[in-house]
Amino acid sequence: MKRQGERDGARLHLGRRRRLSARRQGLLATDLPDLRVPVEGATPTSLNPFSLQTPPPREVWLELGFGGGEHLLYQARRHPECLHIGCEPYAAGTARLLSNLAADDDAPANLRLHDGDAADLLRVLEDCRIARIHLLFPDPWPKRRHHKRRITRPAMLAEMERVLTPGGILYMATDSPAYAGWTLAQARRCRQLAWQANHPRDWRTPPQSRPPTRYEAKALAANREIIHLLFRSEKS
Repeated sequence: MKRQGERDGARLHLGRRRRLSARRQGLLATDLPDLRVPVEGATPTSLNPFSLQTPPPREVWLELGFGGGEHLLYQARRHPECLHIGCEPYAAGTARLLSNLAADDDAPANLRLHDGDAADLLRVLEDCRIARIHLLFPDPWPKRRHHKRRITRPAMLAEMERVLTPGGILYMATDSPAYAGWTLAQARRCRQLAWQANHPRDWRTPPQSRPPTRYEAKALAANREIIHLLFRSEKS
């Protein structure tokens, strides 16, 4: 069995290989452990996210693939009554967020992080605990043989459906029409997820104000249309 340091080293080099500065490597070693969600060793559906903060938050929001953390940090500041859990498997993004937090004298305390696979985090969360899930510009994995890696593949959507509260929201933004269509097709299999769209403007307009992420800004500069998909949990 790998030791914790070896597992962390594997995370550090997962996928997008970027050389981190010594300072950011240090933040991963010193600051991340205090914010890390205790996923390792947890049994399926056993983790109550409300237990991660004292006093317990009003709601728990989840962002899967937070990139550099701009949106996650924005929501944590805008909604201090909620606990915001961010999941990001790439060390460069996690280190960037930690660097921003370390430089902020008034950094929000309502953040928790999972620096690993989103599937591992979803698997251990208790049922009906997450009020909002954000998927902002996930990797579309355009090649057909890679579709099984998409964050909105059936098994992952089933887990998101399970952890959402009644009336909970799943929001996805993408600049890939093919990925948006594929996601809608997969979501039709989830009987408790209802697509909230009655007019074309519903998928052309973001459901709430927020600053654009770095990737979104690049997409808009390249004149790529952003597609907004909003689903609501219809659990009773």
